[in-house]
Amino acid sequence: MENLPRYRLTLTALALLLAGCAAGGVPQSGPHLSPTECRDLAALRSNAPPTTAQHQSELAALRKAGYNPSPWNDDPNFPEDLHAAQRLVDHWFETECQQFQPG
Repeated sequence: MENLPRYRLTLTALALLLAGCAAGGVPQSGPHLSPTECRDLAALRSNAPPTTAQHQSELAALRKAGYNPSPWNDDPNFPEDLHAAQRLVDHWFETECQQFQPG
């Protein structure tokens, strides 16, 4: 019984951690790409010389789409997970960034 307060603290921390993980998996409503990401993705697609900021914007969009580059390069799902995230970003770009598309 003397360990009960410690276990309560551990259980509370685990419950908060699980709630955060569950909330992170809930799809957000509204636009997924910011205006800056739309502009930078459009510039990258125009074959103009890319900037570092544009590449960072593209990586931010890929992360929003669920891609998580492994710092140890041991991702067993690479490149499939990158391609899936790229398809999702392409879909978002087509549906949310009309003002940045040519035509």
